[in-house]
Amino acid sequence: MSKVQEAREKLRGSIAPVITPFKEDESLDLVTLKNLINWQIESGSHGISVTGTSGEPSSLTVEEREIVMETAVKAIDGRVPFAPGTGSVNHNETLRLTKSAQEMGADAAMVIVPYYNRPSQHALYKHFKTVADAVDIPIIIYNIPGRTGVNMEVSTMARLVEDCPNIIGAKEANKDFEHVNRVLLNCGRDFKLFSGIELLCYPMLTIGGSGSISATANVEPAKVAELHNAWEQGDTERALDLHYELMVLNDVLFKDTNPAPAKAALGMMDKITPVLRKPMDLPSEALQNEIRDVLKQYSILQDGVATK
Repeated sequence: MSKVQEAREKLRGSIAPVITPFKEDESLDLVTLKNLINWQIESGSHGISVTGTSGEPSSLTVEEREIVMETAVKAIDGRVPFAPGTGSVNHNETLRLTKSAQEMGADAAMVIVPYYNRPSQHALYKHFKTVADAVDIPIIIYNIPGRTGVNMEVSTMARLVEDCPNIIGAKEANKDFEHVNRVLLNCGRDFKLFSGIELLCYPMLTIGGSGSISATANVEPAKVAELHNAWEQGDTERALDLHYELMVLNDVLFKDTNPAPAKAALGMMDKITPVLRKPMDLPSEALQNEIRDVLKQYSILQDGVATK
């Protein structure tokens, strides 16, 4: 079986986009990263991603991103699929990181639409085709227009899927659900479509999506995974209940820029030292209090506080 066929079969459900933990001095905390990955797998997450949006990739050097990916590969040890984020605003960095992911044995690479420079659709096609042609590893396009400033249009994605056999799916962090429907219509019903919008994780499944890559899985991995399990088992009522049950948590984790609220929550849970690299920072004290109250509502937390 080819790598592409394997990835099509293996990539499903809740792929947790694990945060990058730092020590107080803002250096990488690789021991904690391993612990987080083990906790994710033990909690039922169906796959692991690192150095995507939740992993603060723009705050990491290329070498640090490779270290995080290598640490993750070793921690996962083949227990679940691994699909790290390898995209960058810089084309050559994207090539290097995607090749590194292939050499490390990742199951797929998640490549973000380049941010800040807002390339045209023609330029996006050339960027992604060059990356896809340079590797054998399956590629998941990461379309998040709210962070990148440009939306990959359905026609561009469909053209890439037609021309690049190893482009097998997309993470759509796109609030335009009509767009998402048209992705499957034009890219094929076997296209691996993952939701990156928390409130669309359940709706995405109902139209034929493959799962989610949701920041909320950093805080409540078991319930996020259970939603997908319930759907696959045909228990749509339980899946829908979980969709609404998770909504309050989803909302509070996005009242500040991701991953600041998630890191604050994980600090309260004693999972990490809650540190972000500048220009990012922890949420305001008022929002931290709100996060703490929500964690208590979910019985995730009895008491605790994230340091500022």
